[in-house]
Amino acid sequence: MKLPFDQIQLRFLTAMAEALFDDFEEMAIGVDQVVENVQQFFALVGGTKAQEISASLRIAELAMGPFFNRLSIADRKERIRSRMQNSQFDAFQDMGKLRAIIYFGYYGHWVDPIGHTNPDGGQSANRDNPVLQQIGFTLPKFRQRGAGEVPLERVEGREIAGEHVVPVAGLPGDIDVIVVGSGSGGAVAAHNLAKRGHKVLIVEAGPFHPSQSITHEERRMVPALFKHGALQSSRDNDFIVFQGRNVGGSPTINNGICLRMKGDRLSHPMAPDIFAKWASIGAPIDEARFMQAYDAVHAELQLGEAEPRSGKSNGTHLLESWTNFSAATQDDWFRQAKSGWFTKNFGPPGSAAACAYCGYCNTGCPYGRKLGMAQTYLPWACSRHGARILADTKVDKILWARGGGGKKRATGVQVIDPEGVVRVIPARKGVVVAAGTIASSLLLERSGIGGTGHQISLNVASPIIALMPEGRSPAWDEDQMTSVVDCGQFLLESHFQPPMSMASMMPGWFGEMDRRMRSYNRVVSAGILFPADRRGNLVGGKLDVKLTLDDIQLIRRASVTLAAVHFAGGAQEVYPALLKGQTLTPGVDLDAFYRDAVKEADDITLSSSHPQGGNPIHEDPSEGVVDPQCRLHAADNVLVTDASVFPSCIRVNAQYTTMAMAHYATGFADPFAAD
Repeated sequence: MKLPFDQIQLRFLTAMAEALFDDFEEMAIGVDQVVENVQQFFALVGGTKAQEISASLRIAELAMGPFFNRLSIADRKERIRSRMQNSQFDAFQDMGKLRAIIYFGYYGHWVDPIGHTNPDGGQSANRDNPVLQQIGFTLPKFRQRGAGEVPLERVEGREIAGEHVVPVAGLPGDIDVIVVGSGSGGAVAAHNLAKRGHKVLIVEAGPFHPSQSITHEERRMVPALFKHGALQSSRDNDFIVFQGRNVGGSPTINNGICLRMKGDRLSHPMAPDIFAKWASIGAPIDEARFMQAYDAVHAELQLGEAEPRSGKSNGTHLLESWTNFSAATQDDWFRQAKSGWFTKNFGPPGSAAACAYCGYCNTGCPYGRKLGMAQTYLPWACSRHGARILADTKVDKILWARGGGGKKRATGVQVIDPEGVVRVIPARKGVVVAAGTIASSLLLERSGIGGTGHQISLNVASPIIALMPEGRSPAWDEDQMTSVVDCGQFLLESHFQPPMSMASMMPGWFGEMDRRMRSYNRVVSAGILFPADRRGNLVGGKLDVKLTLDDIQLIRRASVTLAAVHFAGGAQEVYPALLKGQTLTPGVDLDAFYRDAVKEADDITLSSSHPQGGNPIHEDPSEGVVDPQCRLHAADNVLVTDASVFPSCIRVNAQYTTMAMAHYATGFADPFAAD
């Protein structure tokens, strides 16, 4: 394993860490161990992201001024405050995000079991983990479950069989259809096509990690399962874009939320009609057929509402707080808002296989209880219908021959195998592209298709954490996301994170960070989710997003609302997701605060797990990349079946609609019947 940082960079990291931890009441591990944890994390991330962080450290060292390492700790702290914490200069604000990397090196500390082969994933070795003890966190294995609660035990029989993940040298020579990507769009399409009798190969750029190999060690699982170690950023570093990179894709590391973009039981009655909008911009979709696609996915995954026991603290807090808040409002949008428990693909609910709410959904489910793609459509496609999976292999481009009517015809793909060898895999009937909004756009561009990577939409999220009175059940002892309020223009969604991830999300500097994390058992958390419709484009392979003034005003309105909801639920303090780390208390003028504090995207922590568009549906080939049946305009045997085909932002979490879109394209008729 190649270590990413040299001695000069490590000295700078150490100097930063000494300053950031100086006001801690007590450190459970030393600064040298923190820096080693950061080094090990980025060694696991590797690739271009590790190189990018390495370069950022060099720039930060220069920007912090000469001889930063030799300054007294007091002088270092003052320089950090002036050039990182309180700066309005974009480059310094970007540097300020290094604090989160150092803090998760502390709160992500893990005592390695000998040989990393502990049968419980290292939980026994970390029962007395000093950092976890300091913040009062108990690992799932040692939590006490009462009567009627779900035991933390594995559900067997849902996994992809090892023999179905094949080496590149062992591929069959008679592949009909190659599906690029194994997430929501690729898995559903692969299953439907294999079920129709096509010999299907699913090619995934990420590794294969069955749930038996997943543990609660965040610092290992995040690099293993996320693209760029969950640090994939927009071109200007204003956004983090979370995407899975593993067999199973983003459903392996998401929260299983299944909201329909129209007609959901929790849909706001004043929310825009997405089908009507798509039709108005030249992308008519058969609404009745699409609703049937939703129904098919619902039945296959046995979707159901999150159970109150799995959201007993944090999920309940949002719902009860919203009830208090909405009772006093005169705003029509808020008065008509819908609130309730998410529909999810965890379970099915009420069964022995239901979600055991360990709180680690975003680093994979070790218990096989999440009905992600790697527990459903992928093993179904393989075991029932003969599909095979090629992992750790990047599809570099689609290969073409001349087709009918002046169109291209895909003959296969060129891939780069795990050893870096370029290979060609033929396909007799066609190719399905479902690698995700960014990767699909780049693949099509590398394959000579024009017009990709434009008008990308995002569901943008921003967290707000609150401190509650003593005596409540800790929010970490439950499912990460269970409840939602649809306010029409934006959503409020409950969520809570395990220690390392919470530390990267928790605002605060120096001793204030220590105080907040020591109150881990008393904090609750939720986030805003709002649509940034067609605000992004791919530039140089990275997502370039330009928010408008209307977007900034919506961020303020949503943030004010969520902070007020927290206070309506009894919060004593609220921690807005701002670099400066301010604390809000009851009675503060929230409108004035956010109006002054948030003037541009750099001022607030923003992320997205739901990029959409880039290869949009449109009837006119000059306006879109695919037709209303998700066929590539420029080719006669290529489909695109992921969220990149969405013509505009769908406003809600994208997993369910992506699966429905793939079923819409492949579940009702055979798109390769004539090939």
